[in-house]
Formats: sequence, C-alpha cells, structure tokens
Amino acid sequence: MICTFSENISENGIAANGIFHYNILAFVGDSGSIGIASTTSFTQNTMKQHGKKYRSALEKLGGEGVEHTLADAVKLVKETSSTKFDSTIEIHIRTGCDPKYADQLVRATLVLPNGTGKTKKIAVFTDDSHHKEAKAAGADIVGGEELIDEVAKGKIDFELAIATPDMMKSMAKIAKILGPKGLMPSPKSGTVTTDITKTLEEVKKGKIEFKIDKQGIIHTILGKASFDYDKLLENTTAFFKALKDARPAGIKGQYLYTITLKSTMGPGIRVLVNDAMGQGN
Repeated sequence: MICTFSENISENGIAANGIFHYNILAFVGDSGSIGIASTTSFTQNTMKQHGKKYRSALEKLGGEGVEHTLADAVKLVKETSSTKFDSTIEIHIRTGCDPKYADQLVRATLVLPNGTGKTKKIAVFTDDSHHKEAKAAGADIVGGEELIDEVAKGKIDFELAIATPDMMKSMAKIAKILGPKGLMPSPKSGTVTTDITKTLEEVKKGKIEFKIDKQGIIHTILGKASFDYDKLLENTTAFFKALKDARPAGIKGQYLYTITLKSTMGPGIRVLVNDAMGQGN
C-alpha cells in the first residue's frame, strides 16, 4: 500500500515557502513481518509568498533575474510601484570591494539634481553665535551643550544631525548613541561644517551619502515613484557618475557585480552593469 500526502511549510513561521511531499510504502515480508519505507521531496514555491500586485509587477519584468538597460529599468520601476503611498525608489549594488581593506572602501556624497522627494527633520549642533544663522537656513532644531544633554538622556527628535567643528569634542559623549543610528556628524559625510547655510541648502536640495556596508553592498535612495521619468532618470544617471568617480584605487578586478533598482515593496529590477556605468559618463 502506498500513501501520499503533502503539507505547506513556512520559513521561520512567516510565509509559506513550499510543499513537502511524503510517500509511505507499507509491505508484508515473507515471514509475515510488516515493513514501512518512506521518501520525502520538497517543491519550493517562490511566488506563493507574494501578493497579486507583486506577481503582476514581476510579470512586467519578464521574470526574476532578467536584466534591463538603465533607461528601461527606470521606466519599469515606476510602472511596478503599486503602493497607495508615494514609494521611495531604492538602489542596491553588490560590489567587488572588500571593506576589510581601507583602499577598497567606497564612500561619497552627491546632490541629486531633482532631490530625493523626502523631507528630513534636521538638528544643528553649534554654539550660541551660530544659532540665528542655522534657524534662518532652515534647521528644525538648533542647540549646543543643552542639546547634547538632551540626546544623552535619550531624546532624539531629528533624522539628520549637522555640527560645527568646535562642537565635536563635546559630542563625543553621545557618539555611542548617535553612531549606531547613523546620526553622528562626520567630516566624510559633509555633516561637520563651518558653513552651516551651504550645508543645509545642499541637504534640502537632495544631498545623499552612499557607502559600502560590511558585505560590500551599497544601498541608497534616488527619488520617489511620483517623479517624472526624465527627472528620475537624471537622478539615477547622476548617481552612477558619482559612483564611477568613487571607484577606490584598491580595486583591481570587477568593480560592480549586480545592480538592483526597486520601489518600496516592489520587485527588484536587475540593471545591466555595463549600460549603467556607461550612462555615468
């Protein structure tokens, strides 16, 4: 007798990821003893864990892993955005950089030509003599030692921090609080400055920072799904020019391996590396 049955399984109890199939064979031996043999197999179901909108968007791409030109990818990322809110356009790039070596680190900033479409609450850490300038330039929160004390107590009511160089020594005591949140001002990111007005203007115009993480991957944003195609393409092209200029001297082999463009909750759109870097000329 053969008995076959199946059951859905989930990965970490979150979403159905496939089906286990069990085949059980029961038999009687020559001596009258009963034996049982069984086999199992697993069928992975990658589509079942996504909703109809996601599957419909994936069909527009021709399936997962299909590569597109940068121009087509920007068009598709707008078309496949299906959220009720204005989705953020993200880019994720796997590089050939090894972050263990200083001469292979990638870290740079640029002002996107058409901004990011996002508004951040900005705090400026500076002494009393610059408070008026910071407020006039559009800072949401301005303070010195008293603001540092508030942060030390756990009050963080901002999404970006800018500081003048003279405040950095005092801010050392909150570095362990702001650092893990990515909020600690740094000269490399341009958030430690003597020109508060210029820095605030750049941030409000759409200044972004991009860098590799511990896995050698770059993650950043390029705008919103509501942006006109031409504006989003201009932002994306400007990013690739900056990325090309930021190539570290220590990279002797391939600089970029994969490029994925996507909207919030949308499918990843693979971009042809050579085409994207050519657009960055």
